[in-house]
Amino acid sequence: MRDLTLSAAIRRQGRDRPQAIACIDPQRTWTFGDIDRESSRVAQGLKSLGVGPGDRVACLSKHAAPSIVLVLAACKIGAVGMPINWRLAAPEIEYVLNNGEAKFLMVDRAFQETVGRAVVPSLRHVVSTEEGAPLESFATWRARFQPQDPGHEADPQDTAVQLFSSGTTGLPKGIELTHANLTLMNELYAEDMGYDGSRSVFLNALPFFHIAGINSTLMPLIEGGMNVLVPEFDPAHVISIIGERRITHTFVVPAMMLFMLQSPAAQRGDFSTLQVIAYGGSPVAEQVLIDAQRTFGCQLVQIYGMTESAGTLTALRAEDHDPGGPRAHLLRSAGRPIRSVEMRIVDPSSGADVKEGEVGEIWVRSLHNMKGYWRNPQATAEVFPLGRDEHGGWMRTGDAGYMKEGYLYIHDRIKDMIISGGENIYPAEVENALAFHPAVAECAVIGVPDPTWGEAVKACVVLKPGASATAEEIIRFTRERLAHYKCPKSVDFYESLPRNPSGKLLKRVLREPYWKAVDRQVS
Repeated sequence: MRDLTLSAAIRRQGRDRPQAIACIDPQRTWTFGDIDRESSRVAQGLKSLGVGPGDRVACLSKHAAPSIVLVLAACKIGAVGMPINWRLAAPEIEYVLNNGEAKFLMVDRAFQETVGRAVVPSLRHVVSTEEGAPLESFATWRARFQPQDPGHEADPQDTAVQLFSSGTTGLPKGIELTHANLTLMNELYAEDMGYDGSRSVFLNALPFFHIAGINSTLMPLIEGGMNVLVPEFDPAHVISIIGERRITHTFVVPAMMLFMLQSPAAQRGDFSTLQVIAYGGSPVAEQVLIDAQRTFGCQLVQIYGMTESAGTLTALRAEDHDPGGPRAHLLRSAGRPIRSVEMRIVDPSSGADVKEGEVGEIWVRSLHNMKGYWRNPQATAEVFPLGRDEHGGWMRTGDAGYMKEGYLYIHDRIKDMIISGGENIYPAEVENALAFHPAVAECAVIGVPDPTWGEAVKACVVLKPGASATAEEIIRFTRERLAHYKCPKSVDFYESLPRNPSGKLLKRVLREPYWKAVDRQVS
């Protein structure tokens, strides 16, 4: 029977498999008994500070093992774990801490100066993940308390974790995920990846503040498998760990996969134990998937999801990765909805379902849809326009796509759509074509003002090291693959593309110079 709360899951593992290795990080090896015991110590420490049900307990750290101990400790007293994006600027971190009214904070030495400048009246105590820092260390602080489980039994519908949106169009919003959201999601995550508990070894190189990073820490813990935690992603280092630790499963974002393929270490890496690489978080070029299958020699599983759904919504499973075969067209899809998810494609202006093959906004209904946005009922109501129901309620994703033969095809964020001469152009389709150009390392497609057509398509391109290409060559390349109205009319070359602290591409930054003097934007 599935555990219904995170605290129940770690109590079970601590009781049944106390000596089994749960995770390995650069500092130490943690058994399931260690994590259960140390989270109880921390829970007692939090209680001594007056932290209780509903209070937010924050971590600003690259270290996933101490972070998960803190989150589980919060769950054991009914509080809420609140990982913070360490890539945020100082004012953003201050905003997030105050918005969540954090009572406790664990922070890496690298971020202590930033935290020291923040004014957060709610904070009662701050500790460091490292020894020897000006702040008391997390290990020294928690050692003062007894490893006695406080015994709080959370309701599955209680908030367990609060993550924050990227804030690409405004201030970050707190996303409340319940115990039920996360335990169900991680059961499905293991199922979709073919993760086999104690017989599997997971490698997690994703940040803990990201939903994929949280789930890639929780899932092996819940399932009883070993997890190798890598605080900093370095392609050559990750490749070496795969061989040294006999990794069977991992999750990467497409950029990580690309960097691994481009690393010279990939040609001498030992991938003999690797069974599955799951990937997701941004569009990926088909050529990258072809290269990954050839290099890593394992199954690939694509995952599409979002923080507000606690993770996965659709999966393109291994049998649907068929480059060069009769099912090769499915590589352009995001797969099928997983077994917990209902999906509709909706006209965003009318709210009516569109026909199969027509593009609209993706709406989803699932029991792992978020509880809501923290203290923001208006924003919550906007993404649940029909309200909530016993199946979780229909939630707007903000993504544009279409369904064909049961598979979801994603075009773009609704707001990134380009309208040129009355035609809807989805940048992801153009970007996918551009990615096949042998000189293109990265690309983004945006709409810019055009006096005749309203908007024109512009490609923003980063070339591969040592490669060269002209704008004319790139435009000609896309015209061989796409309808001409979809193709770039111009090309800008960049050293790198702008991204937010979560690594998401900031198309608004690329668009801004072109729209400054325009009174009314089309898109």
